[in-house]
Amino acid sequence: MWVWCYFLVTNGYFENMEVIIEEFLTYGFILLLIFGVMYFYIRRKNRKSNEIEAKISLAKEEGLYEPVSLYPVVDPKRCIGSGACIKACPEHDILGLRNGKATIINASQCIGHGACFRACPVEAISLWIGTEKRGVDLPHVLPTFETNVPGIFIAGELGGMGLIRNAVTQGREAVENIAKSFSKNHKAEYDLIVVGAGPAGISASLAAKKAGLKVLTLEQDTLGGSVFTYPRSKIVMTHPVDLPLHGKVKLMETSKDQLLDLWNSVLNKHNISIIEKSKVEAIRSKDELFELEILNGKLYTSKTVLLALGRRGTPRKLNIPGEMSQKVAYRLLDPELIKSKNIVVVGGGDSAIESALLLANENKVTLSYRNDKFSRLKPRNAQLIKEAIISGLLNVKFNSNLISIDDNFVTYTENETSEVLKIENDLVYIFVGGELPTEFLKKTGIIVKTKYGDAVLKHK
Repeated sequence: MWVWCYFLVTNGYFENMEVIIEEFLTYGFILLLIFGVMYFYIRRKNRKSNEIEAKISLAKEEGLYEPVSLYPVVDPKRCIGSGACIKACPEHDILGLRNGKATIINASQCIGHGACFRACPVEAISLWIGTEKRGVDLPHVLPTFETNVPGIFIAGELGGMGLIRNAVTQGREAVENIAKSFSKNHKAEYDLIVVGAGPAGISASLAAKKAGLKVLTLEQDTLGGSVFTYPRSKIVMTHPVDLPLHGKVKLMETSKDQLLDLWNSVLNKHNISIIEKSKVEAIRSKDELFELEILNGKLYTSKTVLLALGRRGTPRKLNIPGEMSQKVAYRLLDPELIKSKNIVVVGGGDSAIESALLLANENKVTLSYRNDKFSRLKPRNAQLIKEAIISGLLNVKFNSNLISIDDNFVTYTENETSEVLKIENDLVYIFVGGELPTEFLKKTGIIVKTKYGDAVLKHK
């Protein structure tokens, strides 16, 4: 000890003691500040992680954790926790940061935007479909969009990629691939028949016109496909897309009516007609051509076929007067935008219950169900609908059937009395199932595989 003190004195350290103490205090304060920042950062990070963990647990309890469509899968080894994917997602609480890594929360609410995939700065996200528990049927499609049946192509939601932006891109790219090696030396009426006039079908029709192909487009319902069934207020597109023969569509927060008007305008400008109310019942290969049979028995022939159908297939309908009205929809994607409306929801399954409950806080909602009680509901939905009935939040009419839909009201009957009754009405949502296209594809010869958690879009 004395030797150490002698060393300090002989080397003049005590002469600079004031400087040493000042530097010690300065560096000590800096270190204290760093440790303080780190403490609060780690504490905040842990709190956020716990919040995300709680949300995941709640999602699992409510049956929202299992995905039903395309969904993101994060590689934790590559993820740097930037949060770019969370900011890019147009939905809410699909992704969150847990322990510094991005993770899925409400997977069933993801509708496959793919914005997270594009936003990730380190390419740590891939888009998957299906899980180990829940398989999803998808047709076998090559990178060119051609199926195992040469000459038949698939684009859009049916191939696993939903959303208008994705569908428009795929419709265009599929036709570009068809045109690359197309030979017009054939005896069919058309070079290409597009089945479906939704976003992918419209884009494909325009691309075919641009490529000089003789094209026919068939739609089982009305121009726009499932988009036509959305409520008027529905925001259907929030990102620009490149529409063939038109260019960039830069309308942000585009409504359903705006998009339908744009499509009509572009199609009319280029003399492209859509044959509506023409459901394709069968596609048969004949003499190196394809013969398409329509529901009414009419036949068309084509060298190639592009299927631009939705994955949900054909919504099962009530087949009542007024059902084709624009006030009728078969999906609910924007409950927060709908307020102060008189709404009728038809159905008794989980989709109908959940939609009715989502709408009930801001609207007057009547739930019409043909049976006398609900069955096969998720436990939480069963409890919530019971509470909503008791509190009067919902007006539930069991044993009831809609018989017509008019501009300002709907007409229905109740099984017990058979009395014809009316309800004031602005919007109708119908959730009575759908006719899936799987059997149609198999009958056409297209291989359909069940995906139990496979990546359909990943970085190279």
